[in-house]
Amino acid sequence: MTLPLLLVALPLALAAVAFAVSSERVRPWLVPAGGAAHLALTLAVLAAPARPAPGAWLQLDGVGRLVLALVSVLFFLCALYTPGYLAQRPGHSNRTFCACLLAFLSMASLIVASHHLGLMWVALEASTLTSAPLLYFNRNPRSLEATWKYLLLGSVGIALALLGTFFLAYAALKVGLAPSLLFEDLVRDAPRLSPPWLHAAFVVLFVGYGTKMGLAPMHTWKPDAYGEAPGLVGTLLAGVATNCAFLAIVRFFQICSAAGEADFARPLLVAMGLASMIVAGIFMVRQRDYKRMLAYSSVEHMGILVLGLGLGGAAVFGAMLHLVNNGLAKGALFLSAGNIHRAFGSKSTDEVSGALRVVPASATLFLLGFLAATGSPPFGPFVSELTILVAALEAGRWGVAAAFLLVLLVVFVGMGATVLAVVQGTPPARRAAGAEAARPLGGEGWQTVVPVAAFIVLVTLMGTWIPGPVRDLVIEAARLVEMRP
Repeated sequence: MTLPLLLVALPLALAAVAFAVSSERVRPWLVPAGGAAHLALTLAVLAAPARPAPGAWLQLDGVGRLVLALVSVLFFLCALYTPGYLAQRPGHSNRTFCACLLAFLSMASLIVASHHLGLMWVALEASTLTSAPLLYFNRNPRSLEATWKYLLLGSVGIALALLGTFFLAYAALKVGLAPSLLFEDLVRDAPRLSPPWLHAAFVVLFVGYGTKMGLAPMHTWKPDAYGEAPGLVGTLLAGVATNCAFLAIVRFFQICSAAGEADFARPLLVAMGLASMIVAGIFMVRQRDYKRMLAYSSVEHMGILVLGLGLGGAAVFGAMLHLVNNGLAKGALFLSAGNIHRAFGSKSTDEVSGALRVVPASATLFLLGFLAATGSPPFGPFVSELTILVAALEAGRWGVAAAFLLVLLVVFVGMGATVLAVVQGTPPARRAAGAEAARPLGGEGWQTVVPVAAFIVLVTLMGTWIPGPVRDLVIEAARLVEMRP
């Protein structure tokens, strides 16, 4: 069995085992075991030189290797958080939750390794179906509503993506080529594809997979889904699911670029990227729900990714680097926000204040995560956002650069007001009586704090010294995306 196939098969097999295990106490520990095994396999893949495998449906090129590394690290740290989190939710059966976590990892690995665009589409839809039960874990009316909205809008997006995939196949058939959905075949034949059908395919695919990313105005599922999902599920959606959808967009952009049609695709990417940032900035101002605030932060950062891809040149390197940095920052934010939510039993700043006194470690990490996510030095997003800004200025895109800076300022102020309202001040009277009273759903323990601290350490490392292997992965990914016909 090849390593890419093993990356898919191992967590899927463990998901079946987790569903079969009867013990509520033993089952959660299968998740970190699966995460550790997947991370070990990922390191083995990254240690081996990348070898093209013509005709193979599953293989890992430079872009796939970068996303795989991020997926594996994010899942591993979330998996370490899982047993401690579930121990604080004894009234909830974790059978479906644990099985779906591992199945989601399997489908994310399949997306990353897929070089057949039809298989990638199937894997993206399967990742949506495996993550939906995770959203409904709290089993209340609001989580049910969020889950249905997630499924409904995700289904619209994936249907559009399927239509765009058909358009892409017809772009080959129209000019007498044998239709193929293998990525290498499409890149090789790209200069001969029918331009009108290729343009139509890219637009429809961009809207379809942009819905899965949560780009504005197709982002409306995010505030509800992220607001109602457990923190570790929010981390996986923001750091894994959306980045896998971005990978799909990158694949189709590579085909357009190989066809000499990059100039058609780039303005769409830039416009949608800026629009997403602007919409997110507007909704973050005076936002009282700090978990919904994180959803809009995700919309903003997805906009930054497609903006960097659209600008081209050094901005593509910045986008690939930002993919990693944003995933790490979101891990710190979502997990620490989950700890605060459980301590106070509320997501509203009207009822949550003085978190530094109630859950000091989580509140401190939440504050640091905010600084990282808003691109403050010395954290990783500062480097990647600065790279994109400099690339825009060097390309003479003064208007884009000005809009980029202005939205970043609005986001910093809006997000900062909400975060400071949560961590500072005096706890509400009903939470100030003591530690036990302040933790109706469980407080912070080492199992739910150490993984968050690990995210902060990693995102700080990415801002002060990018490890050589990570830098090489980012450079190789950017080089592949920027390949010209």
